[in-house]
This record gives sequence, structure tokens and C-alpha cells, in this order.
Amino acid sequence: MRKQIVMGIVSMAAAIALSGCANDEKEVSPNENEGMNTNTEESMDMDHSKMEPSGSGEVPEGLKVAENPAFKVGSKAIIKSEHMEGMKGAEATIVGAYDTVAYTVSYTSTNDRDRVGNHTWVIHEEIEGSGSEPYEPGAKVIIDVEHMEGMEGATADIVTGEETTVYMVDFVSTTGEVVKNHKWVTESELSAK
Repeated sequence: MRKQIVMGIVSMAAAIALSGCANDEKEVSPNENEGMNTNTEESMDMDHSKMEPSGSGEVPEGLKVAENPAFKVGSKAIIKSEHMEGMKGAEATIVGAYDTVAYTVSYTSTNDRDRVGNHTWVIHEEIEGSGSEPYEPGAKVIIDVEHMEGMEGATADIVTGEETTVYMVDFVSTTGEVVKNHKWVTESELSAK
């Protein structure tokens, strides 16, 4: 009888140990993933494939219209940057020109928890609680705009910042997509037509 009890206890212990092994994989909560680089985009220019190409044309409160922009509203320019496929080399029509600080930011997306590295551009007025002073590289901020899915409300690290004129532009991409009110292209990313 004692042998049967010992065998029963050993069998139960083995069953419990085996059931525990089946759940050995560590579940990572979203908060544990924060700050981790789950994509290789952090170290290179970011893939803007999730970017909303067209926008509403609305601008943040307090954004100052540029008094003397290099590219006047209504003029044409050539886009020299590739924020998204088909953008580089496209002819743009300037819809708006504003003086501000443009930031490159890295953040963790609020929807899929992927780390997005070196996103260009978030302007000063699109940061929650921004005051009159520009942010320094390394500052932690909350993004208050949805240029890309999962961006609004995300905590971001300022990578770079530059005082510049930013432009809202309309263009037809080199792949044939019509883009309206794209935010933002900086002055250095445009050339005269």
C-alpha cells in the first residue's frame, strides 16, 4: 500500500512538472517590450510604409506661417527625400509654409508596440505640452499627431531637431499615387523646379 502511495505521489509530481514545462515560454508584456528595438529600423532611416500619405490640411494651433519662405505657397518644387515610396523626384505643389522646429523622433507604436526609429518629421507644435523652447536630443516627449498608425499618444525620444521652414505639399508620387496635404517636408528636402 505504501508503495502505491509513493508511486501516486511521484506520478502527480511528474504530471505537474510536465504541465509546467509546457508553459515555460516567457510572455512579454507590452511594457517589458518598451525601449527594446524590435525592428532594425532604429539604427537606419525608418520605413514610412505605414505613413498616412494624405492629410486633412489642418495645422496645429500656434504654428506660425512663414513670412518669407524659399518656396512660396502655390509654387512648384521637386522633392529630394524619400519619406515613402515614390516621393523622391516627385513634383510638389506648395500648400503651406511654416516656421518651426522639426524633429526626428524614435518611439514605440501604441498599436503594435513596434519600435519606430528616426521618423521624420514631427514639428514642435505636434508635441503634447510643448512650450516656447525647443527640445534637446534625448528629451522624452508625447506625440500629439497621427502621421502614422500608432503614433498619437506614443512616448518618443527626440533624436535631432532643427529650426527650419516646413512645407505641406500636394504631389503625385512617381508610382502614380495622388497625395494631398502631406506633412511635412523641410526646406532642405526640396529643390527648385
